[in-house]
Amino acid sequence: MEHADNQGPRGGVTPHITIRDRRAAEAIDFYKKAFDAEEVMRHPSDDGRLMHASLTINGGYLLLNDDFPEHGGPASPPGSLALHLNVSDADVAWKKALDAGAEVKFPLGDQFWGDRYGQVKDPFGFIWSIGAPIKQQQQAGEATATPA
Repeated sequence: MEHADNQGPRGGVTPHITIRDRRAAEAIDFYKKAFDAEEVMRHPSDDGRLMHASLTINGGYLLLNDDFPEHGGPASPPGSLALHLNVSDADVAWKKALDAGAEVKFPLGDQFWGDRYGQVKDPFGFIWSIGAPIKQQQQAGEATATPA
């Protein structure tokens, strides 16, 4: 069988998350709104749950599906996983995520390691970290500033 272009990544590490309570389609809509995700494909099951979906977010892939407890047990709690978005403007990405319904987990701020960084929790229990180098943030702000 040949590899179709829309089947997803061929290398690297790609998170694959399970969404509880038949909310995978809702999660896709949220990730589109919050993180500018682009849907690559989805495969529904006969009962309407999503067996598999593939998105691109910030240049990388995210795979997800609805929970199928009858094929391996219930979904485990999200645990200590964080999905990181390295962006050019953390403040813009932060506002977009909050406006879409994410909750603050760790406030956005300038961190000792040189990034403007924070964490949000999505409506499905997953933690997303958002970060950009502080210097890059300042340059982005200066580029949009209007001279007095």
